[in-house]
Amino acid sequence: MIGLVMRLIRRFWPLALLLAAISAAWAAGLGQQISWASLARNQTALAGWVASHPITAPALYVVIYAVAVALSVPEAAVLTVAAGLLFGTLFGGILAAGGSTLGAVALFLAVRHHLADAIAARGGRFLEKVRLGLERDGFSYLLAVRLVPAFPFWLVNLSAGLAGMRLLPYAAATVIGVLPATFVYASIGAGIGTVLAAGGKPDLGIVFSPHILGPLIALAALSLLPVAWRRWRRSGA
Repeated sequence: MIGLVMRLIRRFWPLALLLAAISAAWAAGLGQQISWASLARNQTALAGWVASHPITAPALYVVIYAVAVALSVPEAAVLTVAAGLLFGTLFGGILAAGGSTLGAVALFLAVRHHLADAIAARGGRFLEKVRLGLERDGFSYLLAVRLVPAFPFWLVNLSAGLAGMRLLPYAAATVIGVLPATFVYASIGAGIGTVLAAGGKPDLGIVFSPHILGPLIALAALSLLPVAWRRWRRSGA
């Protein structure tokens, strides 16, 4: 019995540590600290610090964003807008995309290496088909999901890890898929300083407006064309 417990501890301690960190972050109110009010209150000080630390500031921002994503803090949009506010649309968008991808990969690896195999062993033939499908077409499926910002980011990370998706397609689809919406949010942040100073909040719903969401849905559909093509060829064979 003791030997079984020790094996479970050795196998699952990184995942348990991550879950403990997520619980601690939520209990400590980290989500409330990453807020529009906090950003408005500190934007002058943050801008000054960024200007005086041109190397440290971007690196620290990426780390903070990655940790927030890995801990599944839901206010990531605030951090993305903050990137535009502090670093500009282009550089801020790149930093935000990098931070979100690093955090997503960290969460994905923790779940995949410590839960995916155990779930697969009990998932039967259906889950095995899902895993085989993701091995073949995972990049296309995940890219389509990432391009349409209607799916909870943390839930997609967990789902891909539990399904046993391979790391390289996951990371590539993530970094490519988050870029469009990330740059939209960063561009909002680049011009939001006066709105925040006046106590307002940016309208992030713009990403769901037809002139932005429409092209994103079209890109998502295009990303699924290779899947449709392979299925058509198999059905005609």
